[in-house]
Amino acid sequence: MLTGAGAVAAAGAVVAAGGYARSRMTAAEPVIPDAPVGDERLVKHKSRARGRTVDFYTAVPEGHGDGQGLPVCLVLHGGSKVAADFPGMGLGRFVTDSVRRGNPPFVLVGATGDRLAWRPNGDDDPQKMVHEEIPRWCEDLGFATESFGALGWSMGGYGALLLAERFPGFVSTVAALSPAVSAGDDVFVQAGTLREVPVGLWCGEDDGFLDHVKALQEVLPLVTATYADGRHNYGYWSTCLPAAFDLIARNLSRSAPVL
Repeated sequence: MLTGAGAVAAAGAVVAAGGYARSRMTAAEPVIPDAPVGDERLVKHKSRARGRTVDFYTAVPEGHGDGQGLPVCLVLHGGSKVAADFPGMGLGRFVTDSVRRGNPPFVLVGATGDRLAWRPNGDDDPQKMVHEEIPRWCEDLGFATESFGALGWSMGGYGALLLAERFPGFVSTVAALSPAVSAGDDVFVQAGTLREVPVGLWCGEDDGFLDHVKALQEVLPLVTATYADGRHNYGYWSTCLPAAFDLIARNLSRSAPVL
């Protein structure tokens, strides 16, 4: 289990820069907020939907104890990451930074779905895990589970959008960073079901998915999109997370959708 100081150490060396920090851990140089980690944990849970034990990650903003009563943003990882990577990505810092910038607090929650695009694959169903099991795990921790935000990048962005489409009312807002979508796939086909779900799209201008993401923007009913210099990596996605968290916080704390 990771908490407080342990999670800070896991985030690696950082260099302060204008209130944020640049990690030296990767060539992509992710930009991580210079904010403390709150109650951040990584534990094991048996997932019947997946038929295996999975890592389960939670991060509460610093200053909000163990997160009792706080709403939840589901985190769906991309193909090159798993839940055990989240502390090193600085996600606990980002959720504290969101509160320090004036947003209502929320909890980050995620589990390992492996490289199945957050869809069923035989008896292994990471989508079912997110929809049916993670809410129960959140209830056990005292988090609010009336509705969820969803954040994902690459494969996880695809999975977050598909989750919202497949289970109307389960997800109140989606932040999708460079979602791995393509015209005609299930996310495109079901886009009209998201009439009351604010969706934020971000994609780098040097990303191979750029044209597909722009095409998705055209068919989503309630969407805001941001395109900027960047590639398909965490160096770019880390610069998008503050705005993504703004979108999530706005819509977890209000009854009417807000872009």
